[in-house]
Amino acid sequence: MIRHARTGLMLAILSQCAIGFGQDRLPTMPRYDRYVRLRNQINGSYKPGTLQNVRWSEDGKQMGYSFEGKNYIYDLAGKKKAEGELPAATAPPAGNRGRRGNPARGRQFDTIFTEDNKLKAFHRDRNVYISAPDGKGEIAVTTDGNAKDRTKYGIASWVYGEELNVREALWFSKDGKKLAFYRFDESKVPDYFLAMDQAKVQSTMDIEAYPKAGAPNPVVTLFVYDLDTKKTTTVDTSFDSGVPDIGHYVYDVRWSPDDSELFFNRTNRKQNTLEFCAANPATGKCRVIIKESWPASWTENHPGIQYLEEDRPGPKRFLWTSERNGFKNLYLYDLSGKLYNAVTQNQFDLGSVTRVDLKKNTVWYTARSGENPYLMQLHRVGLDGKGDARLTDPKFHHIVNLSTDGNWFTDAVTRTNEPAVTRLCDGKGKVIEELAKSELSKFNELGLKRSERFTFTAADGKTKCWGTLNFPSDFDPAKKYPVIVSVYAGPESGGGVENFDLPDAITEFGFLVASIEGRGQSGRGKAFRDAVYGKLGVVEMDDQAAGVKELAKRPYVDGDNVGIQGTSYGGYASLMCLVRHPDVFRAAAASSSVTDWLNYDTIYTERFMRTPEENPEGYAQGSCMTFA
Repeated sequence: MIRHARTGLMLAILSQCAIGFGQDRLPTMPRYDRYVRLRNQINGSYKPGTLQNVRWSEDGKQMGYSFEGKNYIYDLAGKKKAEGELPAATAPPAGNRGRRGNPARGRQFDTIFTEDNKLKAFHRDRNVYISAPDGKGEIAVTTDGNAKDRTKYGIASWVYGEELNVREALWFSKDGKKLAFYRFDESKVPDYFLAMDQAKVQSTMDIEAYPKAGAPNPVVTLFVYDLDTKKTTTVDTSFDSGVPDIGHYVYDVRWSPDDSELFFNRTNRKQNTLEFCAANPATGKCRVIIKESWPASWTENHPGIQYLEEDRPGPKRFLWTSERNGFKNLYLYDLSGKLYNAVTQNQFDLGSVTRVDLKKNTVWYTARSGENPYLMQLHRVGLDGKGDARLTDPKFHHIVNLSTDGNWFTDAVTRTNEPAVTRLCDGKGKVIEELAKSELSKFNELGLKRSERFTFTAADGKTKCWGTLNFPSDFDPAKKYPVIVSVYAGPESGGGVENFDLPDAITEFGFLVASIEGRGQSGRGKAFRDAVYGKLGVVEMDDQAAGVKELAKRPYVDGDNVGIQGTSYGGYASLMCLVRHPDVFRAAAASSSVTDWLNYDTIYTERFMRTPEENPEGYAQGSCMTFA
């Protein structure tokens, strides 16, 4: 009887968590009053000890920052602080009229401006036009884009926006003399029909070219229009470089720093070979600057690139992020394709480049270098790859802000159950002074419980994984509590860090709420992610079950009453966990979920699963329908 009551409550709560269908039942549920009382107070119960508006003087003598509504100026030489006015913030970049934000999901901005804002290029009725910002002097760059042939210019297919993060399909050179743009041919792409306006008296139909796994993709072409000569040049995006189907996907289009070339990334359909390319805008001829290949699975589609701001003869140098040794590391290249050296050669993943000082030939970067990969650390290394040193305590997660000269940094120190404290450190990592501390009086007044990090062994029997557990405010270890797992678990997702974790208000219904970080997620090297290749819905779900089984060993965990909920890939994970491990999960709620990878798009699905023809068993095992 108790089990049935708990399962009913769990189903109602899961429905509310995932899609809100159970909201009308919530007020009748036990402990609803506790939930209502705390849900709007939890977020405000913690005032983090982190600084805002940190600004360093160019001469390295002062730092400005804000905390708790006050502005401070810190004298670094005298190690004294006083209230004062902050230096002005850096002005936003010119061009595109201060445009902010992103277009609608899967879409692109349909208008761009030159950096001097004297011209605009725009997409209209499947073609590209240029005019003055007020519309005067309009020129048609293309005229043959049309619905009958299913061709369009200056805009991308939905799948490019959704899966390759294409937010623009028009690119002015910095001097405004050339315009690069896409052409998409969707003539062979199957249509997907969407019923729209269903809440209205009369619904409508929207049609989208949607290539499902194994289906034909849109064919993309890249052009450059010269505003002086009025000539349009076709860029050779798929010349034979020894890789079958290279140039199948063309994206991350941008102009070189000096406008002399048009850069883009391209991959084959399997996405296991990537080439960073440069095209001559006058001839369309291409050259490959860097090639990355990972035949066993997939390559990173968007490798990090950071140009060095230096005045030196020869091709411009840059830092390139690559996983060629199995982990994300930094490499020093120039635009001729010459590799100078590996800057880092770590067996852990790079986070990001914090600063490059060419006078000191030094790079500062963050990385997951501790035993716990969810605690980010600050490192310093020579541009030649020598003298790598960790500057922070690996027992904590660090959020750093480095001074202009690299001689100081602020360090917000935290982890899941430790609220942030911000300290001023010198360039070697020595703590100079505490600048800010978190305020937890409201948190404690409400009786909230700190979250707990836990570890478990993945379903392969050898890989160490992590998870987080939230508790109700009146938690009693002598009682038994059902568990709700909040899941996403998609490949290349996660890669998170340990910030101070506030409890989920759902715990107030008398649940423990867990999140479990299994194989396939980011931040732990290529092999950790590759474990799911060709097997979506298997490995990551088995790890969710392994995490629950570890929790069930605790005396206060009711291992017979575990539910799971999620949205998007999390919805799919919820369903697959329920059908693959009915002995572990008693209930699930899924929102916006995939149920069969045959129905999902090419770019995402084939990246991790290959095509249905190549991997029929993987598709069968990854389908909810196989087990329903």
